[in-house]
Order: sequence, then C-alpha cells, then structure tokens
Amino acid sequence: MPLTRKAYRAAILHSIADPAEVGIEASYEYFEDGLLVVENGQISAIGHATELLSTLPADIEITHYQNALITPGLIDTHIHLPQTGMVGAYGEQLLDWLNTYTFPCESQFADKAHADEVADIFIKELLRNGTTTALVFGSVHPQSVNSFFEAAQQLDLRMIAGKVMMDRNAPDYLTDTAESSYVESKALIERWHGKGRLHYAVTPRFAPTSTPEQLTLAGQLLGEYPDLYMQTHISENLKEVEWVKELFPERKGYLDVYDHYQLLGERSVFAHGVHLCDDECARLAETGSAIAFCPTSNFFLGSGLFNLPMAEKHKLNVGLGTDVGGGTSFSLLQTLNEAYKVMQLQGARLSPFKSLYLATLGGARALRLEDKIGTLHAGTDADFLVLDYNATPLLSYRLKQANNIAETLFVLMTLGDDRTVLQTYAAGKLVHQR
Repeated sequence: MPLTRKAYRAAILHSIADPAEVGIEASYEYFEDGLLVVENGQISAIGHATELLSTLPADIEITHYQNALITPGLIDTHIHLPQTGMVGAYGEQLLDWLNTYTFPCESQFADKAHADEVADIFIKELLRNGTTTALVFGSVHPQSVNSFFEAAQQLDLRMIAGKVMMDRNAPDYLTDTAESSYVESKALIERWHGKGRLHYAVTPRFAPTSTPEQLTLAGQLLGEYPDLYMQTHISENLKEVEWVKELFPERKGYLDVYDHYQLLGERSVFAHGVHLCDDECARLAETGSAIAFCPTSNFFLGSGLFNLPMAEKHKLNVGLGTDVGGGTSFSLLQTLNEAYKVMQLQGARLSPFKSLYLATLGGARALRLEDKIGTLHAGTDADFLVLDYNATPLLSYRLKQANNIAETLFVLMTLGDDRTVLQTYAAGKLVHQR
C-alpha cells in the first residue's frame, strides 16, 4: 500500500488530561497556528506549524483552513439507533415515553430495508455533527446491529454497538428470551467484534426489562469474551428506581442488581446515573465502570440533574451521551450547552475545557480507547474535525469578540451545532463535508 501523508494547518486544540485532576491549564494543548500530520489513517505529528513545516517533504499536500479550529472527533457514549425516527416526541416521562413512542418505533427493525435506511441516516447524522465514535443501542432485532455495523464498516469508523436484550415488561412483539438473546448476541459477537474498528457491547436494556436468567447470561457473555463492552441504563428516573426495588427486593439497590449479575467492569458504561448515591459512585469507580452523562435527555424527559462533582470526587469515568431519541439533538456541542446549564442549576461550574474533555478524551477513557481516540497525539487514529468560526452570522460576529481560546471554545459549545462542523475525518479519510 503506498504511503499516504497529508497535513492540515489551522488552530488546533485537544484535551490531554482531566481538568478535575490536573487543573485547567495542564489539561489541554493549543496551537494557534498548528499543523496536524496524518499518515495512513493515523496522526504522525502535531505541533506549531512554524516548527513542523521544515520537517515535511516538499511535495506533501497541506490543507490550510482560515478561521477554523481542529479538534479530535467527538465521542457519544450513549445513543439509540432505532429511536432516530421518534426524536422530539412530545410530552412524557421515561416509562410512559417508552410505551407510547419508543417500543412501537423499535418494532420496525426486524425489516432489513428499514434497518439499512435508518442506519444510513443515523451514521450521516453522527458524522454531520462531528461524532466519530458512538456507543450505540440497537433494537432487540439482530438486524439493527448488522445494518449499523455494515454501514460503519464501509467508512472504517470506530463504533461500538449491541442488540438489546429484553425478555419481560415490554410488548410481546419486542421481547426475546433469555436463551435467544444469548444465542443472537453470541452470533453478532463472532461476526463483528474486533472486525476493523468495530466492537460489540452486551446490551440489556435496563434491569426492569430483563429477567434474572437473562442478566445471568449477559454476565456469562462478558466472561466468555473478556474485551467486550456492556451498556445499559441506571437511575435515570425516580419511578424507574422504585420499580427496580419492587422487581429485585433482594438487592441493596439499582446498581447492586447489575453488580450481582457481574455486569460491572472496565468496559461497562451505565447511561444517566442521575439518582446515584455516594456508595454507588464509589462502587462504579472501584470496578472501573463509567457513566454516560446525558443532559439533553435528562432535561427533555424531566429526569433530573446529574451530579458531576460527586462523580469527580470518586474519580469515576464520565463520558457524554446525546441519548437520541430521549435527547433531542445528535450534536454533542448542543449537548454541552445543556450540560453547562445542569451544572449552573446545581451551583457548580462547567469550564469549556472540562466540556471538551467530556466530549473527547473523557469519552475515550470511559470506553478504554484513549490510546486510539479522544486526543490528537501522534500514534492515535486520525479521527478529527474542522470547526468553522464563520458557520453562522451570529457565531462569526460573536467569535470576533472572543479574547482567548477559552472564550472561543465556550461560544462554540453554546452557539454551535451541526452547521459548525465543516469537515469530519475518520481514520484520515474525509467522511463528511458540510
């Protein structure tokens, strides 16, 4: 294969550590006139353009962006493929919303043509919004995962997904059995896990929709394939938390249900965690598990405010999730706009550099992929974005008033959306152009 080497010149910014651990100044690298060098799908160099240009061959292709910022690709640690068609559905809290909108929408994914169509729309939306890696719920149908992975593989994307396991407390047309969920998940793992940049996640929807038998088999799958992911929901809504107590009276609490069935671990990601207690945060951190913080969805469904300072106190890995269709936008920039407000309502601050961390390196750490994605370090996958300072008239005008990169970044996160993403690159290839 011939060596492909290209360079990209613009302002460049990436997270290199969690601001909560090292302080804001030590948490990022910023090059006002930077250069990113890409070779065969990986980043080979990053630095000041003036220092790097002289090290490059004379014939290298250099793309120079004016009024733009290069950042790592964004990482969405919680999103539902089959809910694309009912995003922005009106007027319910979690449990009613599932029954009224979600389950009927998910029922269509046994059909390959439908699953293929939605997978195509879904991936285009992710890339348009600058999301290069996502942890994705399919439906209960294996076809939802096959369609998604087929589309992701064509673009060489780093994606993680799983078939929902759900054998009770859902409509008959949408349930599997403990045994069928195990067999179907295993077949998907064998077909897709580790193929290219794809990974599989064992996906019990949430404790109320799985019998003890199904949760046992979910834990068994994790034991059989040690580098699998596990994704589910936890403590999103107060009625849901009460329901779990009724269904599992023998367990200490919601997290203890998952703990008992051996679903906690270094690649386990629990969505929401709005109503966790200190002990549960400590246990998640101890097992290396992560939380997906989904502010847009938590506001939209009236679920509550995630306590990020409590998670930080326990050094718990936290990523960011759009949670489409409970969330109303594929944009992680818009999700960060909401995350800022969640902190404001709790009398806490969310700095733009912590926001950048959550959407990039924090998500990568939650997924144990920080050696591959989430930064622009040499040796990582060339998944990156070009953000356009002139994407809208208001953004352009507002950024002219910005005095430093902190202010610029914050404005991008409050006024930015899919229009701000000029280009998205995955493994060094252009996969979206506005």
